Amino acid sequence: MTKARRKITAEERRARLGARHLLTPAARANAPEAVAEAVLGLHATDPASVYLSVAARLKAPAVADLERALYEDHTLVRMLCMRRTMFVVPRELAPVVDASTARAVAARERKNLAKVIREQLGFDERWFAATEAAVLAALQRRGEATAAQLADDVPDLKSQIVQAEGKPYEARPRITSRFLGVMAAESRIRRGRPLGTWASSQYRWIPAEPHPDLPVDQAKAELAGRYLAAFGPATTEDVKWWTGWTLTDTRKALARTDAVEVDLDAGPGHALPAHLEPPAEPEPWAALLPALDPTPMGWRHRDWYLDAGHTAELFDTNGNIGPSVWWNGRVVGGWAQRADGSIVTEVLAGAGAGAGVGVGRDARAAIDVEADRLAAFFGDVRIKPSFRTPLERRLAQ
Repeated sequence: MTKARRKITAEERRARLGARHLLTPAARANAPEAVAEAVLGLHATDPASVYLSVAARLKAPAVADLERALYEDHTLVRMLCMRRTMFVVPRELAPVVDASTARAVAARERKNLAKVIREQLGFDERWFAATEAAVLAALQRRGEATAAQLADDVPDLKSQIVQAEGKPYEARPRITSRFLGVMAAESRIRRGRPLGTWASSQYRWIPAEPHPDLPVDQAKAELAGRYLAAFGPATTEDVKWWTGWTLTDTRKALARTDAVEVDLDAGPGHALPAHLEPPAEPEPWAALLPALDPTPMGWRHRDWYLDAGHTAELFDTNGNIGPSVWWNGRVVGGWAQRADGSIVTEVLAGAGAGAGVGVGRDARAAIDVEADRLAAFFGDVRIKPSFRTPLERRLAQ
């Protein structure tokens, strides 16, 4: 007789989430490295999100601790990887991410840029290699440099290309950013300290060391297992979406993990054996998470923690979530920072009610505590999310 698959309910998944992602007060970590390890990687497309995701999960958040990890100890590494998205990952995981996803992304980025500059500027692969060497030599001389400084040292980086020719939004940007982006994707250079505050999107470049070379299939299996450890149980579609792999590669990688099949509300899923036992009763928790935080962006199927009717308010048109308010494992609203530095929150109508996660007096008090904690972390720094959502825009006014 075939053994019945374990049914893991949405309630069980929410019960595990707070502690596993370091969002309950008792589970908060002491160092940024522990945060990145718990959520596998920090979304880094918006520079401020890295700091805010870490701050939400630390017992005593401090900008200096994350700067140490990123720019001094290099225990956290910024990479263009899953879904062609920028992440900050633990240094020990970087070779796995490189072999399983980033290497293919970098190859596509290089191919696309090489095609453009060959067709528009007449530069061939020899020029590409020579220019890379010139950039590396300039960085070795300077130690660190902005994109503008590197363009002064390597004048060909100031060459312009045409984008959307003939359209109302036609543009003629320099190739500087794209060229340096390809070199970063290939782990030849890396982003250094930002110019200005920690929320700045302008930064310096520094030399980087290539990652150790791992077999692709082995790396994909390891990343799939690490994903399930941080986000499981999950469906095949969740893993495929998060990694950006093909369905075939996703299935092969999952087959090489220790995962067992389970039933989820969204359909068949995968769970590691350690996640089959019922979770302990969680402590109540609230969290204010930034745009593109790894927790809300961790799954393709989100009904177990997000009311579908609130998607239009909380996400932009490209599917990026904005700042979100959480209560006991569900998204219940959003938040924004106003020009005076105050943190404003809003609980959306009916949030969590259908799942038995209502937002009462205790929840609102806990949300206020987190808003005060977030405001203290910001201090004098002001941000505007790179991906703005209807709710965030309204609250920020």
